[in-house]
Amino acid sequence: MTPGWIIALIAAAGAGFGLALIAAPRSAWPLLGVFGALFACLSVRGWKPARFAIALALLLVVIPAAGVQNNFLFELVTQMGIFAAMALGLNIVVGMAGLLDLGYAAFFAVGAYTWAIFGSAQAAQFMSGDFPLAGWPYFYIFSALAVIAAALLGTLIGLPALRLRGDYLAIVTLGLGQVVRVLANNLDQPVNITNGPQGITPIERPPIGWLESLMGALGIDGGPALGYALFFYLLVLAVIGVVVLVNVRLDRSRFGRAWVAIREDEIAARAMGISPTRTKLQAFATGAAFSGVMGAIFSAKQLFVSPESFTLLQSITILAMVILGGMGSIRGAIIGAMAVTLLNIEVLKSFSDFLARLRQTGFVLDLGVVSFNFANLSDQVEPAKYERMIFGIILILMMIFRPSGLIPEARHRLEEGEQTEQMKATPAGKRRAP
Repeated sequence: MTPGWIIALIAAAGAGFGLALIAAPRSAWPLLGVFGALFACLSVRGWKPARFAIALALLLVVIPAAGVQNNFLFELVTQMGIFAAMALGLNIVVGMAGLLDLGYAAFFAVGAYTWAIFGSAQAAQFMSGDFPLAGWPYFYIFSALAVIAAALLGTLIGLPALRLRGDYLAIVTLGLGQVVRVLANNLDQPVNITNGPQGITPIERPPIGWLESLMGALGIDGGPALGYALFFYLLVLAVIGVVVLVNVRLDRSRFGRAWVAIREDEIAARAMGISPTRTKLQAFATGAAFSGVMGAIFSAKQLFVSPESFTLLQSITILAMVILGGMGSIRGAIIGAMAVTLLNIEVLKSFSDFLARLRQTGFVLDLGVVSFNFANLSDQVEPAKYERMIFGIILILMMIFRPSGLIPEARHRLEEGEQTEQMKATPAGKRRAP
């Protein structure tokens, strides 16, 4: 099948599911169909303008049209965008530079607290001034400061880990990541900076009068809740666009080539004149910066931050997104983030609700040979309760059947093709295990 036919099928499927989603925004199947079309746009190769146009139509027309009737869609896609940006940042550290980082949520925490402290009355606890700061223009200023703060923290975390590799590097980054969470949990005395385990709330948001006026002109009446849901959706989309552009430029630059060289063979890279120290610190700082800006957006969106949002489990989840999508692959990191978020927020919970309805109605599944009454189904059989176990099974299966991820990096794909050609050219009796 030619790429043109593939794009035509994606367009037809996306349009059909998009119309169905607009007509029934609370239905799960059209929603999954729309995201399936987005996955396909990221997965197939060739015809980039057509794929980009289809994805843009789904993101800027279909989802907003359905989201004004069901705010949950904006919440879902916004969460996908936040995790996609963080997955792209971790992809630089883990996928491109080959540095295993298990404390990535620390940068997310730094970005979130950067705005949460000064965008609320919390700053008045330890300094004089008129707090909270107004959403305009300070939210955007502190979002930029969150990028700088996270990048500096990434550099500081990278310094003690420069001479380490593999498991030892993972342990050090894990410990340093936990240090940030513990500090956020305990910096409520003797000077109350983070308000400790109680968290910080409420947090100021930027004004959206211009967006509410635009919605009113279009005849959309959903109040501030819908306005802010649409605002953060559009803001995250804009940031994701910038993050993807920066990732693409970095991947094709000398920085990206230096990261890959360090990942493949650090000794050979050093012999070619690449400084491992500078290159690793650049990877840590760049990856942390993407997480920092999303932390600031997350704090304004949620109106509340606490140390419980930045645990080790958060770092592991982001790492699972990178591994699932394909380490080193930009499209893979985005798809991995979308898949894990959709599975976690929508699919598992919807399936659990479906089983609960069958249990309550006493539905009987009769297959002729065997039959089962769902009223006898245990309350413990809820997929949403076992999401971490399901993620673990998915990762195990990925490592067995597709270790390069859903969308392998171009270099990995070429290496796999060369190995396959070599295996075909070598007689069966002369093949040796690598």
